[in-house]
Amino acid sequence: MKRFLVILLAIVLTVSVCACSDSSSKKLGSGTKTVNDVLAQGEATEAATTASTEKKSSITAPSTDVDVDLTALSSTMVYSEVLNMLQSPDEYMGKSVRMSGSFAVAEGDGRMYYACIIKDATACCSNGIEFLWDGDHSYPEDYPSTGSDITVVGTFDKYYEGENMYIQLIDAQLSF
Repeated sequence: MKRFLVILLAIVLTVSVCACSDSSSKKLGSGTKTVNDVLAQGEATEAATTASTEKKSSITAPSTDVDVDLTALSSTMVYSEVLNMLQSPDEYMGKSVRMSGSFAVAEGDGRMYYACIIKDATACCSNGIEFLWDGDHSYPEDYPSTGSDITVVGTFDKYYEGENMYIQLIDAQLSF
């Protein structure tokens, strides 16, 4: 009886796997799409839809003023993109980035470090990007309180302290 049940279970699993497979054997493109490719495709579709539904209107879809807009992504995608920035910084060098998250500050080596911290969808993990606020600002008077929601727009850059590489947004604009 047990042997019969095992054979029956194997047949049912085989049939269910075969029924769910795609016989057309479609392949994914060999190139990988980045978040920005997906966003650009979405903006093109949105612009085309706007143009077709508002033929008589002179209003057009707003243009993006940044190269990488993390504020337009889901929390999972934002966390993934920031992780990609940390792992492949050369791909982002010189690009303008907009991000929203929590304000954090740390002091080390006689210097203050300011960062925008982004958590993943489950809020169990976080990554952040340091920023240098453009202009003459004094901490803590001009800055938000730690943990406050902020939006930062700046130019992606990297720097070294000793042998360690760090990333940052330079010439940043901060809103809170």
